[in-house]
Amino acid sequence: MAISKILVANRSEIAIRVFRAANELGLKTVAIWAEEDKYSLHRFKADESYQVGRGPHLTRDMGPIESYL
Repeated sequence: MAISKILVANRSEIAIRVFRAANELGLKTVAIWAEEDKYSLHRFKADESYQVGRGPHLTRDMGPIESYL
């Protein structure tokens, strides 16, 4: 079973480098992001991106630290 897609749970230059390397290897990438990161570059460099820490299943919106952890 080969890896075809990876989730990158990082929001800095490291994430961008991982996306670049994955692209060179032919892998699809997924980014997760909190509301505060909605304009961050890593969100747009990934093939797919999903917001975390927000939604009807939560009693309150969470900040980026709580969302990622």
